[in-house]
Amino acid sequence: MSVSGTVRTSPALRRAAAAAATAALLLGATAAVATTPAQAAQPGVPAGFHPEQDHAGSTVVAHEGRGNANPNPTDTASTFAALAATQTKGMDVSSHQGNVAWSTAYANGARFAYVKATEGASYTNPYFAQQYNGSYNVGMIRGAYHFALPNVSSGATQAAYFVAHGGGWSRDGRTLPPALDIEYNPYGATCYGLSQAGMVSWIRDFSNTVHTKTGRYPVIYTTTNWWSTCTGNNSSFATTSPLWIARYSTSVGTLPAGWSYQTIWQYADSGTLPGDQNYFNGALDRVQALANG
Repeated sequence: MSVSGTVRTSPALRRAAAAAATAALLLGATAAVATTPAQAAQPGVPAGFHPEQDHAGSTVVAHEGRGNANPNPTDTASTFAALAATQTKGMDVSSHQGNVAWSTAYANGARFAYVKATEGASYTNPYFAQQYNGSYNVGMIRGAYHFALPNVSSGATQAAYFVAHGGGWSRDGRTLPPALDIEYNPYGATCYGLSQAGMVSWIRDFSNTVHTKTGRYPVIYTTTNWWSTCTGNNSSFATTSPLWIARYSTSVGTLPAGWSYQTIWQYADSGTLPGDQNYFNGALDRVQALANG
């Protein structure tokens, strides 16, 4: 001990203490890395990814509202009044609905259904089997749809993922063509950062890949406003793809360029059926005809 009372440590003790401190720091850093939530951006996945919230029409109300939507979805008289052809009632669902009571939906008039299968190139609906097979088992004509994220991977990549995870087709009279849900970006810029030409190219890439893999061009789900904004109201898809239009109102309104009529109209986001409410523009035999190709 020194005269002042300060303890003098040997060089060996000082080296041992420094080594112990370094080890503690390294251990703390490792623990911090280990406990950091696994929410960092992953390849092909947008920040804040929430596919369970994304479904056909999930972005529509925020951008377009409900217009003059029927305040009573069970009263379809005013909606039917503007439609020349017989309409067939249907629905679309996603993981948001969970396990669906298909017998009840059929009893309430649903004769067709679209089921979300995939999103981007990494997500599959965990309820897909119950929804896709359940609708079939009660006698509905059903099909699968893909929620597009054009900014995370190519159209071909997402089409291949979709077809491999529920988006196939067979000529059994009970399977609708695969469908592409292309709508407002739930994660950012409306058009996913693509130019109008870039978006048209992405959709064509997706469409052609689905056709190559299934023999059917996809049904296209969209809104007139989004289509006009993000594709420049491109008319070239109308010759191959049936139109599934979303508009929550008592009339279907103006359609995107090239289509003279809609095949399916998603007219409300709630009603007597689980999920979104739809009309097929024709009697049940026309639904069957679309299924048969």
